[in-house]
Amino acid sequence: MCGIVGIVRSDGAQVNRDLVGRMCEAIRHRGPDEDGFYFNGATGMGMRRLSIIDLAGGQQPMHNEDKTVWIVFNGEIYNYLELREKLERLGHRFYTNSDTEAIVHAYEAYGADCPKHLRGMFAFAIWDEKKGELFLARDRVGKKPLLYAQVGNQLIFGSEFSALLLHPDVSREIEPQALHAYLSFMCVPAPLTAYKAIKKLEPGHSLRWNGKGEIKIERYWQPDFSKKLKVSEEEAGSARRIPFRRH
Repeated sequence: MCGIVGIVRSDGAQVNRDLVGRMCEAIRHRGPDEDGFYFNGATGMGMRRLSIIDLAGGQQPMHNEDKTVWIVFNGEIYNYLELREKLERLGHRFYTNSDTEAIVHAYEAYGADCPKHLRGMFAFAIWDEKKGELFLARDRVGKKPLLYAQVGNQLIFGSEFSALLLHPDVSREIEPQALHAYLSFMCVPAPLTAYKAIKKLEPGHSLRWNGKGEIKIERYWQPDFSKKLKVSEEEAGSARRIPFRRH
């Protein structure tokens, strides 16, 4: 299953390593096999791993060739072998057999468009040392969770509430709109959560945070209903099985 956490600061202050460690420990159940951390001044990221692909060499965080791009990742990329071949033809060099590393090099090649090249379920965070920028992305239909909170000069992110709520600056104040939505529809639509301070990154979206603490959220995918199955009102209301039609 795996899980990720992290903190970035725009004031240049050192990230509290112990806090990132405790956030990671809070999601140990998501990845019982091992943990891994990346720290660089005002940036700290961690992950818990459930080993599935490249059991021996798939430890995270992973990096690019010159160790200026780092990733923590939760999920599985189904087309990583095809993507790897394409990226190797472009000159990228791999040091593992993991699907995680394919995302790193896809980010190098395609920048913020890299999620468009991924088929799978994913939530990941990439720290770009050269740009001083954090990039978060979530899969097209939201199979993998990704929460974040912007508090003052910090962006805190993680796979579960239990991790974010360990941060002393993340308020537990309830979001009334979320409560209303839950009582009305039995769900809380993204980007809302039960907490005012915490948001869900919506499915099919990415988030960029720069060193000034500015956030930019973009939608990289949306459903295409132009090729949906066409049925009449009578067929739609019928209990009989509707045969599949090719268009």
